[in-house]
Amino acid sequence: MSKDKEKSRIVQLRNLLNQHNYNYYVLAQPKISDFEYDNLLNELIDLETQNPEFSDSNSPSQRVGNDINKEFKQVVHKYPMLSLGNTYSKEEVNDFDSRIKKALPNAEVEYVCELKYDGVAIGLTYKNGKLSQAVTRGDGVQGDDVTNNVKTIKSIPLQLSNGDYPEEFEIRGEILFPHDGFLKLNKEREIEGEALFANPRNAAAGTLKIQKSSIVAKRPLDCFLYFLLGEKLPFDSHYENLIATKNWGFKVPEHIKICKNIDEIFEFINYWDVERRNLPFDIDGVVIKVNSHKQQRDLGFTAKSPRWAIAYKFQAEQAKTKLLSIDYQVGRTGAITPVANLEPILLAGTTVKRASLHNSDQINSLDIRVNDFVFVEKGGEIIPKIVGVDKMLRTAESKAVEFIKNCPECGTELIRDEGEAKHYCPNDTACPPQIKGRIEHFISRKAMNIGAAEATVEALADKGLIHDVGDLYFLTKEDILSLERFAEKSATNLIESIENSKNVPFHRVLFALGIRYVGETVAKTIASELKSIENIKKSSIEQLTEIHEIGDRIAASIVDYFKNEFNLKIIDKLKISGVQLELIEDVNLQFENKLNGQSFVISGTFEKYSRDELKELIVKYGGKNTGSISAKTNYLLAGENMGPSKLEKVKKLNIPIISEDDFIKMIEE
Repeated sequence: MSKDKEKSRIVQLRNLLNQHNYNYYVLAQPKISDFEYDNLLNELIDLETQNPEFSDSNSPSQRVGNDINKEFKQVVHKYPMLSLGNTYSKEEVNDFDSRIKKALPNAEVEYVCELKYDGVAIGLTYKNGKLSQAVTRGDGVQGDDVTNNVKTIKSIPLQLSNGDYPEEFEIRGEILFPHDGFLKLNKEREIEGEALFANPRNAAAGTLKIQKSSIVAKRPLDCFLYFLLGEKLPFDSHYENLIATKNWGFKVPEHIKICKNIDEIFEFINYWDVERRNLPFDIDGVVIKVNSHKQQRDLGFTAKSPRWAIAYKFQAEQAKTKLLSIDYQVGRTGAITPVANLEPILLAGTTVKRASLHNSDQINSLDIRVNDFVFVEKGGEIIPKIVGVDKMLRTAESKAVEFIKNCPECGTELIRDEGEAKHYCPNDTACPPQIKGRIEHFISRKAMNIGAAEATVEALADKGLIHDVGDLYFLTKEDILSLERFAEKSATNLIESIENSKNVPFHRVLFALGIRYVGETVAKTIASELKSIENIKKSSIEQLTEIHEIGDRIAASIVDYFKNEFNLKIIDKLKISGVQLELIEDVNLQFENKLNGQSFVISGTFEKYSRDELKELIVKYGGKNTGSISAKTNYLLAGENMGPSKLEKVKKLNIPIISEDDFIKMIEE
């Protein structure tokens, strides 16, 4: 294919993919299958890779994100991003209407009512129809430039294709996490032993702050746009401008209404106070805006908020019920979570019977007691939580809850380390929930990816066929057939899945072991640096903390793990079974020893490679990565925004500072 034809095909593919994104994520009317879409996207990525001169920062290929790790830049808002004044009573809405009419005595005023989305405010700037910048609210005067992350959100157009839009404008909205995506994300985090997000808003805010857009791209963020700003807007009417932006390709909410009077406003509020429970995302109120931009300008602003808009916030739905008892659950890592058993109560459309009490601190701060009548809310409309106690109904016989001192499963005395939020059971080798939890973690998709359900793990453990993860590799088909609901084919599939897991790379095996504080990223870093389980087993705390991003707490946990005879026996079983316990370098990726064992410390952010990629290059060319500077460090590889303490230390030790380009020359010459 000639260069002209390749360029033409790239443009054609970009237009096709933009249209299909709009059909799927804005109109909810997909025209092609996911498979067909992926084929088109892969073709575009291949062509752009082969023809970098035709690159475009707003190409649909940019939605997959990248691994370049950059700090967010602060950007001053062209138009201040003020907060709305909040009200919780209809009397205050009446007062708002009266103030508007008093300020505009001779004018007819109409309002636009919209849903108040419980997400993260965002301002999107477009120039010549292309997304130029995305900035968070921040303090209202300036916010974080999160453009790379926002480009991964498929309901946000990167290139406008329709409409007579201004040369430059800003459109504002709310980035949010739909319920189904939020529940799926928390389920994955639970399986991996990571902290759960409290609600969809926290999940959206946390995701938007991730500094690798490739991770953001894997999370199903969505965005509703609700306000247009600029010098040459098509209409004076806020409502008409929103409808116009919908035609330009933006996802504008369908739940908006022009209201002529206060009665129509209350009708809208009352309807959504009930109907919000049926939405697939969270709202926490209704926003009321004066429709005319001219009237908005006449009304102006206070120091904190516009005078022409107000937010009516729904009361969090709350129910009162009786606390019957408190159970204590033991997690995979031994963490103890108290759970309140409640008299069943209908709350926000579902029957609530249990609510997490999180830890002993929460029980003490709320002074919760068994047989109390407690107030329950749904955090983020999803997760039940106890927010208070009706002490007027408390009986004279009630006693303060005494947090358990021993594990409810194995009887071991609980401990609580300094700085830890929870008590935990230290008996990680014999406490049944911890054993089952570690096995479930071991077989999970991001670890060994063994196709067994939690119920299967429980059945195998209860029958005494497995006592730890190493026992999985000694199961026979006959063992599995002895379980209920297993037939020849399903037993064969499980045996094959266990066998296939022996090919899982070493860093995932290390993660699968479930060592406290060793998540995916830490496991990958340690595996890359130390190469084998034997090297890790022999490492001291001092040696481990030499590795970049490995602190004392992680290092101590690793050393403790390998001191435990029970864990060492598991490693022996895995070794005998043929599980990958060392890093296997691809022969085709071996490079000559240009760096000759020289030690590098990396600091700052880089243009051409991510920090992880630079670490891999150092290792591949025979060098070493270390996390801290010492007299043995040969070079500081410095990018933008490098740490001042490291700079001061290398100057003191006369260690050479090299740039990313200097490093590339070292390995290419």
